[in-house]
Order: sequence, then C-alpha cells, then structure tokens
Amino acid sequence: MTSFPEPTAPAGSRAEVFLRYLDYFRESMVAKVSALDEPELRRSRLPSGWTPLELLTHLRHVERRWIEWGFQGRVVAEPWGDRRDDRWYVAPDETRADLVAALRAQGAHTSAVVSGHDLTEIGAPGPRWEGADPASLERVLFHLVQEYARHLGHLDVVAELAGGPTGE
Repeated sequence: MTSFPEPTAPAGSRAEVFLRYLDYFRESMVAKVSALDEPELRRSRLPSGWTPLELLTHLRHVERRWIEWGFQGRVVAEPWGDRRDDRWYVAPDETRADLVAALRAQGAHTSAVVSGHDLTEIGAPGPRWEGADPASLERVLFHLVQEYARHLGHLDVVAELAGGPTGE
C-alpha cells in the first residue's frame, strides 16, 4: 500500500501533493476491500444500504465524472453509471478484481491528466457543471481528495463492523 503523504515530505509541486493523496486514499480503499471476504463485499452493514463494492465503483465513477466529463469535457457514456434506482449499484457479475482494476485505471488516467495540465487551468464547459462556470483543475482535485477521504472513513467503519482491518 502507498504510504501516507506526510505534510513534511518534500514534493516537487502542488500537483504532486494532490496525486500522492489521491493515490494513498485510492490504494487504502483497495486494501480495505481486498481484506474483506466475498459475502462482506456485497453486504450492507448500514441503514443507508451501500456495500463495499458499491462504494468502490462509486469512487471510480466520481473520479471519471470530475476528470473526464468535467475537467476534460469529454463525452462519457453513462456518467452516473454507478447508480440505479437512486442508489449505488454493482451488477452481480462484477467482481472485486474487475472493480479494483477499473479504479486503478481511472487513477492512472487522472495522474496523466494532472501531469499534463497546470492546476490553474479551467475545465472545459459542459454538462458536468450544470450551467455553472467550470472549475480549475486544482478545485477539482481538492474535491476528489475530500471525496476519497470521507468515503475511506465510511469504509473504515464498515470494515471494522465486518471484522476486517481498521485504521491505516
């Protein structure tokens, strides 16, 4: 697993800091999901009803919505593909390995985009922004960091309830 990006660790740029945090949170999600047995991956332990696999696919889609559909302004088939009937969804035939691979591939895409752009660059206009002015890449990355951090905390609680790993 990627080690926590300590605030005192030197970094070449602000973009590198964002990528380190995203990599850390992404790989922490993968480690927690990988430590759970198959029944726990598809079981909800919370009143809201989400499962660990649903959270994993949600984060992959969140990253895709903000980077590809939002910042890059790409046409994305089913940008809300992580939802069905107003809740997160994972098809029965989707596996942990498939979802982990998709999350990591999305992370690699994000890293490539960030490496090729300045943080002050403004995203492309498009439907992701719902009529608002597009955000800068830095604001998009800040949003993604908070999204991952928040959901990693959620998964930490669920993993503990399932008898899985807790903490870092």
